[in-house]
Amino acid sequence: MTRSSDSSVTKQQPAPTEPLNSNSSLGIHHHLDVVRKKLSTRQGWLGDYDYAWLCSPTLPFSFGGKRPVRRLPPFYGVDDELPLVLAMASGLQHALAMLAGLITPPIIFASTLVLDAQTSAYMISASLIGCGILSLVQMSRIKLWKRYYLGTGLLSVVGTSFATLSTADSIFNAMYANGTCPSVTGADGTVTRGPCPDAYGMVLGTSLICSLLEIGLSFIPSRTLQRIFPPMVTGTVIVMIGASLVGSSSIPNWGGGSNGCQARPTSGPLALCLTVSSKHALPWGSPEFIGLGFLSFVSIIITELLGSPFLKNASIIVGLAVGCIVAGAMGYIDGSTITSAPNITFLWIHTFKIGVYPPAILPMLAVYMSTMMEAIGDITASAEVSRLKVTGDDFDSRIQGGVLSDGLGGFISALFTVTPLSIFAQNNGVIALTRCANRAAGRWCCAFLILFGILGKVSGFFLAIPNPVLGGVTTFLFASVVVSGLRVLSYVNYTRRDRFILAAAMSFGVGDLLMPDVFTYLFEGVKNPNSGLQGLFESITIVLSTPFLAAGLVAVILNLILPQEVLQAEADEDEGVEEVIDDVEASNKEGRD
Repeated sequence: MTRSSDSSVTKQQPAPTEPLNSNSSLGIHHHLDVVRKKLSTRQGWLGDYDYAWLCSPTLPFSFGGKRPVRRLPPFYGVDDELPLVLAMASGLQHALAMLAGLITPPIIFASTLVLDAQTSAYMISASLIGCGILSLVQMSRIKLWKRYYLGTGLLSVVGTSFATLSTADSIFNAMYANGTCPSVTGADGTVTRGPCPDAYGMVLGTSLICSLLEIGLSFIPSRTLQRIFPPMVTGTVIVMIGASLVGSSSIPNWGGGSNGCQARPTSGPLALCLTVSSKHALPWGSPEFIGLGFLSFVSIIITELLGSPFLKNASIIVGLAVGCIVAGAMGYIDGSTITSAPNITFLWIHTFKIGVYPPAILPMLAVYMSTMMEAIGDITASAEVSRLKVTGDDFDSRIQGGVLSDGLGGFISALFTVTPLSIFAQNNGVIALTRCANRAAGRWCCAFLILFGILGKVSGFFLAIPNPVLGGVTTFLFASVVVSGLRVLSYVNYTRRDRFILAAAMSFGVGDLLMPDVFTYLFEGVKNPNSGLQGLFESITIVLSTPFLAAGLVAVILNLILPQEVLQAEADEDEGVEEVIDDVEASNKEGRD
């Protein structure tokens, strides 16, 4: 959703070359020659890139009063020839940059639904493999017919949508509340949830159906979509997604767990975190838990301060690694998840009973509208950081292809047993820092993700990460989502109308954050509703109880019904002209007097 300007568009672009026909003998010989040179020459392996710059730490001070000045490495465009080592190094950086964002949603889903270790580890593996495969689709640029494409043709990678994470939490709460999922209430009122894998299957089935909405929206001109969902709406939604995840997941995990132990019941299995039977179980908010999370958080800051460009791109993983090393030394890591995880795994090793949960249809439709809004903004940022034009028919076709791939990815990901995916924005930072926007690096990123997913022990290790370590890292990760939303909101030329829309939307969003149960009892007074009406009530309650859905709905409606105002700059200019006229008239009057 970036505003286009002359300063943000590179004027000088390399002239496109006519692709060779791969079916001709000339094309085949050309490709074989390229592969031979790539594998047999130093230029093909290393190129002219400054690898020392990539791995050199950043010092906050200088020796002798002078900072060393290094020449920046060359910029590699989307389809430039890329050395093999650089392609692999850049691909690994992209994979590490998005790794924490890919493993966090399945870990939270599994924890919320109280799933066993084997199923939880599989969900992490499926997320990594599915995102690797579907990122390849998103990076492609397959012409369908006329001006319609599949994929952006950019280094655009996809991961599990955080919007789904926030919405699924409300859906799962509703399922446990209405008895769809089992739970037991203790004598002291503490509710203990039982395993509910069918709830995950219902979310997948509902997601599969609702993905058709985004597929259909992809054929609407992107400029029309941007008028319906301007930065005011998109930014509000993204801010609320990040803020709700910080409050509902990150901070509770930092304190010890988000499974109910944060209420600090005086008895029962949740009296300690994660449960009373956990290794080194302690009350929620214990200094040991807070210290572990703080260590992980500070490690991210130190990496940003002192780390090399490579480490800065992987700062989240550095935070996880440091936290896990200290937690392991203190005996806080339970290695049973690593032991029970298979050596090799793949999709469909575990399956879920696919179903449709009717009350979740409206919320999931809203999720796909949200992922579409995110996709438009992220594709714009990807094109800009890749030094491509962000206006014109070519750019519009990238938006259309990206949104179509996003919607189709949601459909396929459900078949992969993975919740809806969306384009990841943090990889644009990797492109800007490494000066490499080449799709070859993106393909290596996908290869690393698929490899991490296939190695089952890797998922078992991720599952063994202590909650405080995960909480400290994801607090930074989800806060970055909030900052992304604020950045989108900074593109708005605020008029009174815009401030009014933002205030109204934030009223619902922030209200939901501070008092999550405010709309839970909205339809409690309705006596004996039929099943259809009850489903509608639950659906409305889920929408109103999810901060980004409630805020986004208000913003969209008000943006459509409130008339546009003259920009303040134009009003100030008109006012300035009137003041000049008044001054001239006053001086003329004095002259006459």
